[in-house]
Amino acid sequence: MALLTTAKPKSVVGLDIEAGSIAATEVRSNGSVEVVGHGVMALAPGIFREGEVADADSLGAAIKELFAQRKLSRSSVRLGIANQRVAVRSMRLPAIEDRDELETAIRFQAQDHIPMPLDQSVLDWQVVGHSQSESGDRRVDVVAVAARRDMLQQVMRALAVGGVRPIGIDHSAFGMIRALARETGTPVGAAQFVSAPSYEQRTDPIAGAAATVEAHIPARLYCNLGDVTNLAVARGSSCLFTRIAAFGVEGIAQKLAERRQLTLEHARQWLAYVGLERPTDDIDGDETIVREARNVLADGARRVADEARNSLDFYRAQNEALDLQRAVLTGPTVAVEGFAAELGANVGLEVVAGVVEEARPGALDGVEPERVAVAAGLAVEEQTR
Repeated sequence: MALLTTAKPKSVVGLDIEAGSIAATEVRSNGSVEVVGHGVMALAPGIFREGEVADADSLGAAIKELFAQRKLSRSSVRLGIANQRVAVRSMRLPAIEDRDELETAIRFQAQDHIPMPLDQSVLDWQVVGHSQSESGDRRVDVVAVAARRDMLQQVMRALAVGGVRPIGIDHSAFGMIRALARETGTPVGAAQFVSAPSYEQRTDPIAGAAATVEAHIPARLYCNLGDVTNLAVARGSSCLFTRIAAFGVEGIAQKLAERRQLTLEHARQWLAYVGLERPTDDIDGDETIVREARNVLADGARRVADEARNSLDFYRAQNEALDLQRAVLTGPTVAVEGFAAELGANVGLEVVAGVVEEARPGALDGVEPERVAVAAGLAVEEQTR
């Protein structure tokens, strides 16, 4: 699903922005998916906050520098966004064969579901399933996403300053799911790319349902933990529910930085070094920093777990909510020993680390594969539409 999109190019660069860094992955599709370029660059504090652009000119300059250094394509960029001014809602409507009539019905019903004025937003939608009522009437399940125009304008300004051509803006949760979705029975390990539905499948209630939701595919919770916590429930590559929490690993690092007078970069390094598994007495380094890092990590894991539980309670209260079999974690906390296990213990699900097969360790010149997972998924969407 894309809030903004244009024609299909030969290769696409997925761009994922967080408060501390920007990540880009260039993907080419020619029968199979191939990562042909990638890069990660640190961002100075204050440029990007809680999923939104705070300084478009500085962000644009960083994008320009990253693309120049890594020789990435500037002509086909798909950006992911995830913040409090993006809303995703599931809706159930009577099945309508005519595409224009279906879109009209979706936009009409979205007024009651989307918590923002639609005339000030960009709205897109996707069919994710179908069912029958007790009386036998066919129904169609739709996921709609809306984003505030003024927020998108700041994003577009940054891309213009960066000298890159956006071919689409997507919800980061959808990129995360596309990159990490796995079919039932696949061994635990690196995830695989999956194909997104075509336009015809996206707009046709029957074809879309057949292409996007298979009954044998289990539902999973996906979590990208960066400067915000991006949670999503999906079956296969179809997003059924998503929610953004403003708190993330960046907030944990900021807390440690403030308490021990560290830079944010040093605080992030200490969190990854200390982790949640080894006894603090066995960890070399400044004892006060080690203990403080452990404390803020433990508190942060509990807070993230609380956000996840609240989101799952909300999802499970909905009609047709599915049982979840597993949680997939990606983002910087994958590198923090014990964080996935702590999160799983608190939400009652097995949590596994999620990276894409094409970005396996050792294939990215030292770049953490979990940092480019969302960017890779964003790029793949345009390749398969």
